[in-house]
Amino acid sequence: MKGAATTMRAELIGLAGVVERNVYLTKRYFLWDVAFFVWTVANTLTIVFIAKGFEATGGVIDVNRATTTLLIGAVIWAYLGIIFEFLTETVAWERWEGTIEYTFMAPLSRAMHLAGQGVFAIIYGLARASLLFVVVALFFDLSLPNANFLAALLVVSIASISFIGIGMMTSVMPLISPEKGMQLGFIAQGILLVVSGVYYPVSVLPEWMQWLATISPATYALRGIRAAILEGATPADVWGDIWPLLVIGVVAIPLGLWVFRRGEQYAKQHGKLKRSG
Repeated sequence: MKGAATTMRAELIGLAGVVERNVYLTKRYFLWDVAFFVWTVANTLTIVFIAKGFEATGGVIDVNRATTTLLIGAVIWAYLGIIFEFLTETVAWERWEGTIEYTFMAPLSRAMHLAGQGVFAIIYGLARASLLFVVVALFFDLSLPNANFLAALLVVSIASISFIGIGMMTSVMPLISPEKGMQLGFIAQGILLVVSGVYYPVSVLPEWMQWLATISPATYALRGIRAAILEGATPADVWGDIWPLLVIGVVAIPLGLWVFRRGEQYAKQHGKLKRSG
């Protein structure tokens, strides 16, 4: 009986030790927990704002238009996710393959390295997003008599430049934090989701979130694509959404390269380039 009590006491001490260790780990990565909480809030707000979006229509819903609007939001959300995934995992892939040092020492400029990742992400993402749109549209037998798909493709292609710039900025996080940095790309994606009107009009957002929407490329991409597909708008008609995308892209690409270079220098100086944890 005494032996059983001793064993149980030792097991409980071990259990307490595991709990204590996790408490210290949580304190160590507290800022990451805050970031993940922001991501959870963003996703929860997205669901709630969908209801506000329907309320903004006055309760009168054109099912075909509403379904198409939501489908476009979901497809662009998936496309944005692909670009962020490929760029954010630039470092992670190299670590998995054990080639990170060779890649970063290769006679290739970092701009061309990241541009190659971005071009592949665009090609792959457009193919998958187009297939996704067709498959889901067939499920709901959507009627799109006025759709201008060429104009929509032009808008999403221009928007991709901005998406790549933002993706470059988030791709630096796995260099700075090998433990949890890769997840930041998904957090940034979630924040863009809630402020860009993916599933509802931006007008239903609080004023400060509407201001954030004005600097999000996804806001203009969604508005331009919806106008092209739902109303048959031409590139000239959606120029008001195209020029902000060009401006954001011109700023985001150089800024993304600068941020990545600084992160690369930091990782090399602190021996984090090859670390996976």
